[in-house]
Amino acid sequence: MQPYLIEMLWSAEDNAYLCIAPDLPGCSAVGDTPVEAVREMQDAMTAWLEACVAMGREQPQPIAQFRRVA
Repeated sequence: MQPYLIEMLWSAEDNAYLCIAPDLPGCSAVGDTPVEAVREMQDAMTAWLEACVAMGREQPQPIAQFRRVA
């Protein structure tokens, strides 16, 4: 799998950690802990990319980059 950026945040509404992949629209996962959220996200990303192949679509190239601002 390509090195796609994963963003994680705490969702007080869901009382869980939420992960998204900016380069994979609609791809997200939640977990009770950061580790669980990342594991779930890895599964979600794999499924998202496999769906691209199944639909005959090209997998997107990673474009999001990490930049520390503080």
